[in-house]
Amino acid sequence: MQGLESNHIFASEIKQKRKTKKIKIMENVNIMPRIGDMAPSFEAVTTQGNIKFPEDYKGKWVILFSHPADFTPVCTSEFMTFAKMAPEFEELNCQLVGLSVDGLFSHIAWLRTIKEKIDFKGMKGMEVKFPLIEDIKMEVANLYGMMQPGESTTKAVRAVFFIDPKGIIRTIMYYPASLGRNFDEIKRVLIGLQTADAFEVALPADWRPGDEVIVPPAGSCGVAQKRVSDTSGEIKCYDWFFCTKQLLKEEIEQKLK
Repeated sequence: MQGLESNHIFASEIKQKRKTKKIKIMENVNIMPRIGDMAPSFEAVTTQGNIKFPEDYKGKWVILFSHPADFTPVCTSEFMTFAKMAPEFEELNCQLVGLSVDGLFSHIAWLRTIKEKIDFKGMKGMEVKFPLIEDIKMEVANLYGMMQPGESTTKAVRAVFFIDPKGIIRTIMYYPASLGRNFDEIKRVLIGLQTADAFEVALPADWRPGDEVIVPPAGSCGVAQKRVSDTSGEIKCYDWFFCTKQLLKEEIEQKLK
């Protein structure tokens, strides 16, 4: 009986150790918010003053993007590009907000260096006017799941969060440390999300403003048959479930103003 009792105690200890190990593993996993979630709220110090996110930007689209560290070459090229394109994003009712797990003084020194010393691809004297978040304790980076296993325990991965005027996350992009972001794609995604919302349509592969858009699926057999047999040319059906219509670039630009 004593032997059986000892075995039972030993088995219980192993089970408890496994449970503890599992909990520790879970603690190291950074849970990221998902598309469709409300953007997690936080307050932070930035190069443009204190902010409460995303509440301060209610009614605007927001692109929240992160960087591993200040004074890194890939990030420098990206910040210069964001600064150059900032007016284009403003026209689309979109606020840019950056993040790096460095301190405020480091941020300021880096942005001054960009403005005063860096001349890259014809971009010179670029002044970064959008806020750059100080995140030394990595609180925001962890809140948004920016600390990726295998990348680094102290540097935020290069992420892009598209947040709509209601504070809902609509798209998430991740880039490795070695690959710079595609800014044409970032702008295309923003316009695409706004277009889909404004016109209640979906967008096909490689869509650009001015291309055909996908109309919502038919809700009944009668509507499906009517679309397929329609000869007016307003809607083009490849089959009952796949129909498109033309949406002019000018219509989109007018609607998104």
